[in-house]
Amino acid sequence: MYDYHMHSRVSFDGHDTGLSMARAAADAGLEEICFTDHIDYDPFGTMGNMAFDTAEYSAEYDSLEVPGVKIRRGMEFGMTRDNLEQFRKDVSRRDFDFVLGSIHFVDGLDVYMPPFWEGKTVFQAERRCLEETLACVQVHTDFDVLAHLTYIGKTMGNPCPRPVPFDEHRELIDEILHTLAEKGKGLELNTSGLDRCGGFLPTADYFRRFKELGGEIVTVGSDAHQCARVGQYSREACELLRDIFGYVCTFEGRKPIFHK
Repeated sequence: MYDYHMHSRVSFDGHDTGLSMARAAADAGLEEICFTDHIDYDPFGTMGNMAFDTAEYSAEYDSLEVPGVKIRRGMEFGMTRDNLEQFRKDVSRRDFDFVLGSIHFVDGLDVYMPPFWEGKTVFQAERRCLEETLACVQVHTDFDVLAHLTYIGKTMGNPCPRPVPFDEHRELIDEILHTLAEKGKGLELNTSGLDRCGGFLPTADYFRRFKELGGEIVTVGSDAHQCARVGQYSREACELLRDIFGYVCTFEGRKPIFHK
């Protein structure tokens, strides 16, 4: 089992040390993990510093070892359609094994927070996030895997948390998945929605369609920000991907490894 989306205290919203989270991974029976701390930029500058310090990152992880667990080092970059140059700078801060691309800000607003939802129905909010996701994956090239495609389904501001229905946004989702497949990028099965909105982020139908469109790279991540969530539902997620693809991916030096 694997967990390729984890945040320690190195992230602005993390809680626990890298060592304690790696030990939690061992306790959960995980074979391999990757720390993917946040580098995000608030377009309006109201939320403070959301990008980790490289020296703190290196001090936390470079000598980190826990018996029985392979530890990789990654990052999660918050993409917008106009921060390509910033991404290039941040991805060159140091050597990474793995880079997640995610969308947290749409129209300058954090989609997790209530202001983004003002004046929108759930469908309209989902639609706007998917439109921005498509724009981002079309222009960005520096990420390996798209994180939590349907993140909007679990956000605090969502008045009706739900897995984003594939059929309600089929054409737009197809464009996103086709773009990922065409660029050789992967899709993350993020387990953090299962107990927050009732489904994985995204759900199995997205992955079946991703495979039909030529997608190959798939990873599993808990999005843990504290020890208690490390590896949460990883077994179920790995089994789902095994049934659809026959494997799950990990990364080393930005190259995918396919575990059958």
